[in-house]
Amino acid sequence: MDSLNAFVVFVQVAETRSFVAAGRLLGVSASAVGKSVARLEEKLGVRLFHRSTRSITPTAEGLLLLERSRRILAEIEAAQTELSQASSAPRGRLRVSLPLVSTLVLPVLADFMREYPEIQLDLDFSDRLVDVIDEGFDAVVRTGEPADSRLTARKLGHFQMVLVASPEYLAAHGTPRNVQDLQSHRCLHFRWPHSGKLEAWPLPPGADGEPPTVPVSMVCNNIETRACFALQGRGIACLPDFAIREPLADGRLVRVMPGQAQREGVFHILWPAGRHVAPKVRALVDYLCARVFVFS
Repeated sequence: MDSLNAFVVFVQVAETRSFVAAGRLLGVSASAVGKSVARLEEKLGVRLFHRSTRSITPTAEGLLLLERSRRILAEIEAAQTELSQASSAPRGRLRVSLPLVSTLVLPVLADFMREYPEIQLDLDFSDRLVDVIDEGFDAVVRTGEPADSRLTARKLGHFQMVLVASPEYLAAHGTPRNVQDLQSHRCLHFRWPHSGKLEAWPLPPGADGEPPTVPVSMVCNNIETRACFALQGRGIACLPDFAIREPLADGRLVRVMPGQAQREGVFHILWPAGRHVAPKVRALVDYLCARVFVFS
């Protein structure tokens, strides 16, 4: 610990260029500061400062040590802060942006509330690409690969986008085998709220390399409506497999063109990057990563 204190004294002297000023900041005498620096120089076998009656300036060796010392002391401070935060109970308002996929996260978040009663959840469900930092969110859950270097990300899991329809619909309208067959079917689409564009279905491109055109019989901006309409035999929908787990398992919905129509997606949870993560954010990240189930 005495060696660490010597480096703390050295950094203060290098930054203030004064034994007196460094001593004032550290609460010790200028003489004690000078003796500490002299002992460090003797131990390292190098001169750390050029001294004159008017100024104290670091030598080349002193500048090198200053750079390393700042980094080491910052890491020590960060470790102390993290350990202190880890011992405190997660609490406070936690503002989270989530996609319009309530069937995936709502049960988990309800359990999270029970386990962390001192955290007040403030949930914003939207497929809009929010600015986490500028809009004051603590964390966001989103699909796709992270692109914002200001954020830290952890993967929650994978899912598949698949085409489905009810057996009754297929019995009445036939089962499409390829993109050409789809042209005579009723197709239920999703429109991205932030762009107004329809979500592309996971279909092989045409001979010109362009995505194929798919008929539009209904458009909405959530999963539940498309799943409901598909279950009611109103057409074919492109849906994430986690949202229709039970209907697929019990046969109320069946896969359409399974060998051709499938695309993998990824869920991440993201939060502002930084040396310190608030206990409430760490609690949410760890909880979701351990409990949100998605299909591999």
